[in-house]
Amino acid sequence: MEAIAPGISYLDLTHMGRHRVIAATVVHGDDGVALIDPGPASCLGALRKALDDAGIAIADIRTIFLTHIHLDHAGATGTLLAENPEITVYVHERGAPHMIDPGKLLASAARLYGEQMDRLWGPFLPVPEANVRALTGGERIEAAGRRFEVAYTPGHAWHHVSFFEGDSGIAFVGDVAGVRTSPALFVLPPTPPPDIDLDTWISSIELIRAWNPSTLLTTHFGPHADVAPHLDAAIQHLRAVTDIARTVIEAGGDDVAQAFRFIARANAYITGNLPKEEAAYYTAAAPIDQCWLGLARYWKKQGVTAASQP
Repeated sequence: MEAIAPGISYLDLTHMGRHRVIAATVVHGDDGVALIDPGPASCLGALRKALDDAGIAIADIRTIFLTHIHLDHAGATGTLLAENPEITVYVHERGAPHMIDPGKLLASAARLYGEQMDRLWGPFLPVPEANVRALTGGERIEAAGRRFEVAYTPGHAWHHVSFFEGDSGIAFVGDVAGVRTSPALFVLPPTPPPDIDLDTWISSIELIRAWNPSTLLTTHFGPHADVAPHLDAAIQHLRAVTDIARTVIEAGGDDVAQAFRFIARANAYITGNLPKEEAAYYTAAAPIDQCWLGLARYWKKQGVTAASQP
């Protein structure tokens, strides 16, 4: 684990053997441990080892904060609860029912990942309803000897929340501040279906900015202290990638042709902003084919078609 403030560390879950793809956060205080986005069950070995190396047992965990319920963020939660039924789980009210009964969530994810589901993510066990605390935004929560503020930050997902710990100045922002796996000031928006909304996402980024944090902790990947430039870049590249998708749709063609054009243009955009050796880390965290599916769905909901060109 890497310390980013006294009592706050993050670790690389080395998803599928890859570094700098998924980070989990550990907050440890005198009254127990809080995890923020513990990651998928397929990475539980890495999580357990990091906790064990730090002298932390699963029995020490008192709280899990979920920015949202996507498998790469929340998948291990039910397994941890099965081992320690004293854990309280905080999640947005729209995500809470799917943590209790994940059937619909898993069916939706299976359409994206197919036969790779188990290999990529492992089991997603239900969380007992009694352990779930539903959030709406605006709450203040005491955990691990600290106070966390909650903001409702949709745009990437309609059930996305972010957390701010004022003493450290750290904002735990899940996916709303994008993917940034290198020091380079490039922030790739992860845009999987079904919830992408451009204007709402930008408003959520501005909510994060209003906290005036000293550090952003992104799940993909790690801490960033250049907060204002990072958030500016998140908006810039979100607009750019969204515009690429619109241009592809307006050019016409069938779904397969549009997907191929978007993937080619998006990859060119990424490698135009990054060294080639860094681009693979970004696209491991935000697969471009899935980014296309989310953006295509968004623009089609807005009524954008080939015929909508001026």
